[in-house]
Amino acid sequence: MEKPSYLGHRERIKEKFTAEGLKPFLEHEVLELLLTFSVPRKDTKKLAWALLKEFGSLNNVLEADNAALRKVKGIGPQSALLINVIDEIITRHTLWEIGEKQGILNQEELYKYVTTYLQDNSKEFFAALFLDIKLKVIAAEILIEGKIEKAAVANRKFAELVFKYGAKSVIFVHNYIDDRPLPLKENIDIAKHFHNTLKVLSITIADHIITGAGKLYSLRSRTYLEKPKILL
Repeated sequence: MEKPSYLGHRERIKEKFTAEGLKPFLEHEVLELLLTFSVPRKDTKKLAWALLKEFGSLNNVLEADNAALRKVKGIGPQSALLINVIDEIITRHTLWEIGEKQGILNQEELYKYVTTYLQDNSKEFFAALFLDIKLKVIAAEILIEGKIEKAAVANRKFAELVFKYGAKSVIFVHNYIDDRPLPLKENIDIAKHFHNTLKVLSITIADHIITGAGKLYSLRSRTYLEKPKILL
């Protein structure tokens, strides 16, 4: 009995990946391969193109939320869930590779780490990245959610976290919901507030990043961080 045509295509695309990895794959082929694990007994090529037509690119497909994915005809709950899981895995691996394996050694790596860390956060918060002596990220913790006037309340929690992780330096990240992520008085005040705590503990502030409208501003260098030419 002759195999359905979609089975032959599935086999070929899986064999191609096994032999060469994803490097030679076009965007629609990546999605075709991915969807073979959630769509049984069906050609996934049309679904892959439908996703690209709806969202514009492979990256946009991976970043789409579950509800948006399921609006595409033929994309059921299993496929939407699989795509969301893959996106979360990529995010976790990127944070590990930059922050824990390699360390934040320059502003380009800082840009990559912070933008990856922020990609699923749209609310205002103030967070700290705790680093070891080699500038590798030990942990990332949100200290304040919402307006940062609560800094005094967060100070004890912050000191406890510094001891808990044995941090040697800290990078602050303020996800500021504003069109212009500039260092306003409140940013300067909170930087001084936590700096005093760190000074007592003999720990340095590696940087203080303010974000907003897709831009990152470094208080240390007093400039906007440039987007790397190639992102992971």
